[in-house]
Amino acid sequence: MWTHARWQGRLLPGHLPQGERLRAYATWCDAVEGNTTFYATPSRATVETWAAQTPPDFRFVVKLPKPVTHEHRLAGGEAELGAFLDAIEPLGPRVHALWVQLPGSFAPSDVGVLAAFLRRLPRGHSYAVEVRHRAFFEDERSERLLERVLAPVAAEWVPFDTTVMFASPPTSDAERDAWTKKPRVPRRSRALTGRPIVRYLGRDDERRTVEGWRPWVETAAEWLREGRSPTVFIHTPDNADAPLLARRFHDEVRARVPGLAPLPDPMPDDEPLTLF
Repeated sequence: MWTHARWQGRLLPGHLPQGERLRAYATWCDAVEGNTTFYATPSRATVETWAAQTPPDFRFVVKLPKPVTHEHRLAGGEAELGAFLDAIEPLGPRVHALWVQLPGSFAPSDVGVLAAFLRRLPRGHSYAVEVRHRAFFEDERSERLLERVLAPVAAEWVPFDTTVMFASPPTSDAERDAWTKKPRVPRRSRALTGRPIVRYLGRDDERRTVEGWRPWVETAAEWLREGRSPTVFIHTPDNADAPLLARRFHDEVRARVPGLAPLPDPMPDDEPLTLF
């Protein structure tokens, strides 16, 4: 995500090579979604550069590979999983959670497979599961069943709040794309562990995005008062201003919880100006 084209030269220094952009991003935000690992497991050498560019308390929430979660549906893919776990090892404590994102077809009837899979995972990591089947959100029995499976391994349930996106029809190409691809599920705000993770999707309109995250500001503040350590990811359909919005969200939470540390000052763009 730190290589997002819309950020280069506007939010992140434009002259930085790709291998240095994470260092700049880490001055804007102190956590990142490792979404690219879903599509391809990086080399161990690449992950070593990620570790070198980030402070020890930086948080990676790293998605498990697609072959494990979507192709084998947790009932295989041991080789792919082993390669992934070996590749991310250089991140050490920066791995805040391994993110098990499941397809929308993964239903309550599949929860036994999830339970067996979670039991096989190494205990050295924290785990976070994202489900997209509506039954988990609308049927209390299915909800409690999933919570009972997550509890023995202290895994968190990751809500992806898209309610603002689906509150009214899309108005741009980016919103139309999100409308067709993102899950349409109710908002969920119950934390299961001391390390809750939230994914929030707003709109192109900044005002609507900010209005929509108000419940999460209050929830995150309450979690902090309870001694939890939440991680909140702010998205919009094109993510052009996501780092700015993430910092604004952080400031709103900090206004309610003054003990929350501020984010670092963003890296300046010190590229020299030229006339030609």
